Amino acid sequence: MMTSSSKTALLIGATGLIGDLLTHQLVNSPDYSSVKVLIRKSLTWQHPRLQEVQFDFDHPNGLLTQADDIFCCLGTTMKKAGSRDAFRKVDYQYPLDIARLGLANGAKQFSIVTAMGADTNSSFFYNRVKGEVERDLTALGYPTLLIFRPSLLLGNRTENRFGERLAEGAMRLFAPLIPARYRGVDAAKVANAMRQTAQQGLTGKHIFESDALQGY
Repeated sequence: MMTSSSKTALLIGATGLIGDLLTHQLVNSPDYSSVKVLIRKSLTWQHPRLQEVQFDFDHPNGLLTQADDIFCCLGTTMKKAGSRDAFRKVDYQYPLDIARLGLANGAKQFSIVTAMGADTNSSFFYNRVKGEVERDLTALGYPTLLIFRPSLLLGNRTENRFGERLAEGAMRLFAPLIPARYRGVDAAKVANAMRQTAQQGLTGKHIFESDALQGY
């Protein structure tokens, strides 16, 4: 019989495609005795190891609930955000605020989903913001920083993103013709990669590109 670790995980973005999958994995894993999720409204399910923490992302407290490993699965779209400033708040400011507070409160490892093509010099706003959050997270000096850069995410979304569903269909149809680096990747594989690599004792900064995620 497996016994659970005494470590605590903290996850933000638990209602998203990857976040939901990862939260379920973490609470059923022996690697953590407690899994905390920062939320604005309660989840639709419960688990003995799951602890919901009401959190105001726009006015973060000076001290974050304690955790060993932090997983960030936050992400939005320009259409849903409504403006560049709103998009940047969710995909850049929130992750950075949580990372700073977590580090100050003893967290040793930070894992985040960004995107393929993340680059501070990109001419595309989306990729540029992803590159900037990677850059500024690196500057914080976490003992372990794990960055995951998936291509188009495949999976069952709770929200309707027509454009992404259309692209997903095309991606699945033509997958054999698309180089591995650019193929869509199942969200479950990204969640698997985040959970597994968090337990490998890695130190420093590690980036996992989309083709590497296919192996999980």
